[in-house]
Amino acid sequence: MKTIDQFLKEKRKQTRLTQQELAQKSGVALTVIRKIEQRKGNLNLEKVNQVLRMFGHVLAPVSIKALKELEH
Repeated sequence: MKTIDQFLKEKRKQTRLTQQELAQKSGVALTVIRKIEQRKGNLNLEKVNQVLRMFGHVLAPVSIKALKELEH
């Protein structure tokens, strides 16, 4: 399973976008993109989802029980 930073970097590079371009296209500050890609803390879930929507994804809470069921 990929981490958010790995996923975002991979998708950004596949689409040949710079961090600045991705920030502009997704409507967030450049610092948000940098924080995500550098695995910095204190990320706003709404801002993260705003970026991830560019690639057809969002983050949502998932119970531990559901994760365990997915593993089997």
